Amino acid sequence: MRRLVLGVLLVAGCTHAPQGVSPEPRPDQVHVEHLLRTLAHDSMEGRATATPGAERAARFIAAEMKRIGLVPLGDDGYFQRVPMAIVASTRADRPPRLSSVASFAVRDTFPAPVRRLGRNVVGMIPGSDDEVSNEVILVMAHYDHLGIRSPGVEGDSIYNGADDDASGTVAVLEIARALMDGQRPKRTVVFAAMTGEEIGLVGTRYFIANPPISLDRVVAGFEIEMIGRPDSLAGGWGKAWLTGYERSTMGDMLKANGIPIVADPRPDQNFFRRSDNYAFARMGIVAHTLSTFNLHNDYHQPSDEADAVDFGHMTAVIAAAAEAVGQLASGPRPAWHEGGKPE
Repeated sequence: MRRLVLGVLLVAGCTHAPQGVSPEPRPDQVHVEHLLRTLAHDSMEGRATATPGAERAARFIAAEMKRIGLVPLGDDGYFQRVPMAIVASTRADRPPRLSSVASFAVRDTFPAPVRRLGRNVVGMIPGSDDEVSNEVILVMAHYDHLGIRSPGVEGDSIYNGADDDASGTVAVLEIARALMDGQRPKRTVVFAAMTGEEIGLVGTRYFIANPPISLDRVVAGFEIEMIGRPDSLAGGWGKAWLTGYERSTMGDMLKANGIPIVADPRPDQNFFRRSDNYAFARMGIVAHTLSTFNLHNDYHQPSDEADAVDFGHMTAVIAAAAEAVGQLASGPRPAWHEGGKPE
C-alpha cells in the first residue's frame, strides 16, 4: 500500500478543466481513507443487503450526504426504502433468495419472518442554469457487498468489499463534496448509493420502478465501481477506464477535456453489462461505469480489505471523476453512437 500522504492531492495528468467549467476542489486523501476504512470495517459486517451491517452503512452514507449539504431525495430523508422478502427461487434446485417486491403492501402479504427492508441512499444538487437545470446527471455506486460467509484461507469470514464497492461509494460522496464546494453545476446532479447490486441490481431496479425524479430528465448515468487499485492496462496509477467506451460520445468527450480515461481494456469480461449502469443504459440513458479493476484475486474474497487499497491512486481517480461529472453537468450532453445503445 502506498504510504499515506497528508493534505490535498494534486493529481498529475488531470489539470485541464472542462471547457466552461471551473476546476473543482481536490479530494483530501486522509478523508478518502477515513470514509473507505469506515465502510469496509468489520463493524459493517460486509454490508450484505437488508442486514444490520448494511443498515449501519446506509446511515453513515446518509450522514455524509447531510454533512455535504445535499438535498434529500428519499421517501424517508435520504433513504429510499426498498421492500424486500425472502422468496422461493424459480428453480427447484436453488434455495430461497432475497428479492425486492413491488410495494410495502405486497411485502406485508409475506409472513413476518421473511420480510426485509433495504435502503438506497439518494441526495441531489439542484442545477444552477434555468435552461438545463431540469436535466439530470445520475452519479451512482452500490454500497452492498457479500456479508458474512464461510471463512477464507486465513479464517476471515467477513467480506468487507473495500474495493467492491466501498471505493465507488466513497467516490460518489467525494464527487458530491467537490461539486458543492466548487462552481455549482448547470444541470441537476443526483447522487445514489444503491443496495442489492450483488444479488441482481435489486436496489437499482426498485429505483427505476419508483424513481425519486422523473427518469425522462436523466441525460447521463455515471457509475463508479472498484477504483481502489491501479490497473496497468489503463495506464497505471491515477488512470481509469470506462465500460462501453465505444458505445457513446461520453468517453471521448471526457478524454478531450483532460480526464485521464481510456476504453475498457478487457471487453471480453462484459463489464458494461455487469453493474448498475446497464439497467439505465437499457432504458436509453447514456450510462457507463468508471473503474480501475485489474482482475485482482481478492475479488469477492474476505481479503478485499482496506489495507490493500492504494489511497493515493484512489484519490487521484476520484479527482478525475469529479472533473468528469463537472463536465457532464455543465458541458454538452453525451449521445449514443449508432448501434451503441443496448437493445
